[in-house]
Amino acid sequence: MTPQSYVLVSPEMTLWLGHGRASAAPMPPTPAALSFGAAVQDGPPCFHLDPSPDLDLSASGALTLYIERTAFERVGGVLPERTEAFHVPTALRVIVVSILECRLQGETEQVYRLGKSIELLCETIRLQAAGELVPLGAESALSLEDARRVAAARNMIDERWHEKLTLDHIARTCGLNRAKLTRGFREMFRCTIAEAIAERRLCQASLMLRTTDLPVSSVGYENGYLNNASFARAFSRRFGVSPSDFRACRMHAA
Repeated sequence: MTPQSYVLVSPEMTLWLGHGRASAAPMPPTPAALSFGAAVQDGPPCFHLDPSPDLDLSASGALTLYIERTAFERVGGVLPERTEAFHVPTALRVIVVSILECRLQGETEQVYRLGKSIELLCETIRLQAAGELVPLGAESALSLEDARRVAAARNMIDERWHEKLTLDHIARTCGLNRAKLTRGFREMFRCTIAEAIAERRLCQASLMLRTTDLPVSSVGYENGYLNNASFARAFSRRFGVSPSDFRACRMHAA
């Protein structure tokens, strides 16, 4: 691999290899970036998804895919508001290594890397959609396996928020002790498990207030609040208005 080179995958995607200013290569007008470091060949801790990279800065990764933001979303990807780091799953590592260690020559090399670039993009989006990309805490002490267990706890909350979830039950289900789950969850998601459950339930409640005619008390009960007063207090803290006023405002806006 040359110190810096690129493959024009399509008008909406460029593969950049090496360091240097990526603006030296043809780029989509408003790209996002998937960036993998050189150490990926030895099993690095993370890769980065950057929704708005600076092409005039020296690229920090050994391999970076620049893809038009609208194209990324069109094929099913979800862009974060700011740069996020994730553990590198084996499926992505295999593809990245195959691109970096390609020993083909000339046009064959270009075609091979072009195809692998598309595979890397599609596999990243597949893993993202399946909830299998594990965020990396800035100062994470979690192993990759434990980080996956913490991510599984978050998925459990997102999918089973309507059930009676306790810390002990979540910890047992995900295979972590209470202390490690509590620390790891706060580290990865910047909130407690109780806060994540409340957020999921209150967001669902707000949707039901907008889209159903159920009484406010029934909406609260459906979302885990056993009395209307506790639901109203929690909802008002989260959205700044009572459930009844929230519904009235939405109806007026419509």
